[in-house]
Amino acid sequence: MPPALPAAVRWILPLGLTLCLCILGARAAPGWPAQWLSRPISGTAAAHHVVPWVAWHGRLMVLSWGLLLPLGILVARFFKVTPSQAWPAVLDRKTWWRAHLWMQGSGVALMSVGVLLVLGHGGGMPDTLARWHHLGGWALVACAALQVGGGLLRGSKGGPTSNCLRGDHYDMSARRVVFEWLHKVIGWSSLPLAIATIGIGLALADAPRWMPLLLGAWWLTLAALALALQRAGFCIDTYQAIWGPDPRHPGNRRRPIGWGITSFPSQPASSSGTHRPQAWPAEHKD
Repeated sequence: MPPALPAAVRWILPLGLTLCLCILGARAAPGWPAQWLSRPISGTAAAHHVVPWVAWHGRLMVLSWGLLLPLGILVARFFKVTPSQAWPAVLDRKTWWRAHLWMQGSGVALMSVGVLLVLGHGGGMPDTLARWHHLGGWALVACAALQVGGGLLRGSKGGPTSNCLRGDHYDMSARRVVFEWLHKVIGWSSLPLAIATIGIGLALADAPRWMPLLLGAWWLTLAALALALQRAGFCIDTYQAIWGPDPRHPGNRRRPIGWGITSFPSQPASSSGTHRPQAWPAEHKD
């Protein structure tokens, strides 16, 4: 059976969202907290003013790389098997996949619009910070393009529930192995780059203080949630989440791809007893 939802997860998200709401509430309430939160980061300007295309570029990029794409990554890593699912009797629930696809697709779409808004507005960028923001932004665009392209080229699924048993994922072909390594490495490495690029953007725009505080509280919430789920063993091997731990499936004869993956010892589907999880390191040999 999959691990039970730890108690920490039940309060991390509500506590983090409450903190975010408190920041927004303090900004809206009368008094000195609202005045301090509304002042620009530098503290030198009287108010925060940017042209509309800059404002909408920032909003779209924050919604994309600050909200939707990180959530989609967490869903794909930790919710392939849910506590209410009678795994391995019930296999291949696609809720996580649909959520991941929707969040990543929406995030890439918003990012694309945000990029279109700034095309032609570089102006040479004499400022060093602006150049770093420019480079980080285009690196994130490249990461997103590689993820979309890799997803389209990941190969066939196969397996007992498909029309054809043979498939790149079911057989864990070289094509699938390369895809999984690249998809995971690019996806996770893009998150710190996104945080840095958004942070530089806030500094360049001399954003109000409540914006970095709100984003910081949100990102800390996601980080704490990910840590709690990882420690609880919720990062279950995709292959076993779809087809179970039966040794007849070829993918169960190799270690899962990635770091900190929880897998279960191969057992025939007819065997009884509770599966005890084991976490494999990232490195493996065939």
